[in-house]
Amino acid sequence: MPRRIDLDERREHLAQAVWTIIRERGIGAVSVRVVAAEAGVAVGSLRHVFPTRTELLQFSAELMLSRATDRIRSTPLSGDPEADALALLSHVLPLEPDSRAELEVNLALIAEAPAVPELVPIRDQTYQQLTAMCEGIVEMLAPERDAMTRTDEARRLYALVDGLALHLLMETPAADDGWAVRMLQGEIARIRA
Repeated sequence: MPRRIDLDERREHLAQAVWTIIRERGIGAVSVRVVAAEAGVAVGSLRHVFPTRTELLQFSAELMLSRATDRIRSTPLSGDPEADALALLSHVLPLEPDSRAELEVNLALIAEAPAVPELVPIRDQTYQQLTAMCEGIVEMLAPERDAMTRTDEARRLYALVDGLALHLLMETPAADDGWAVRMLQGEIARIRA
C-alpha cells in the first residue's frame, strides 16, 4: 500500500522550495514548474496542493511569518528587561540562518505585493506584529513614560532594527555582526535610561 503523504508536510516542503528559489534566483523565478522541479514533485502534484502561483506565494509568506512568530514567542525571558529586549530583537535581525532566510524572503514578498494583492494582508500583519513587539519592549523598558513618548520610542526602535537588518543582509554571512548587536544594546540602554 503506498504511503499517504501528509498534506501539511507537503505544503511546508513546497514553501521551502519557494524560499530556496527566491533566495537563489529571485522572486521572478518562482513559477509552478520551477517550484515543482526544486521540490522534486510533479507539476500536477503541486497544482493539487496549490492550484495557482498566488496561493503558493501566499502560503509561503504565511508559513514564514508563523515560524518567525513562533521563534520569537518561544524566547525564554529572564526578567531582566534589557536582556529580554535584546533576546527578542535579536530574532528579528538576520543573525541566524533562519532569520536571514526569512528576511530575504520577506523583502522579496513585500516587493511582490503590488503585483500579488493577496500578499498585502500578510505584509501588513508582519508590520503590525513587529510594531506591537517594539511597543511592548519599550513598555517593558520604560513603563513610566507617557503614551506619546513610548509610541515615538517604539517607532525609533523599529526603524533602527529595520536599518540594522538591511545592513546585515547586505554583508556576507561571515561578516562580524557584533557591531549590530552593540548598536541594539546601546539603543535598549538609551530607552531604559
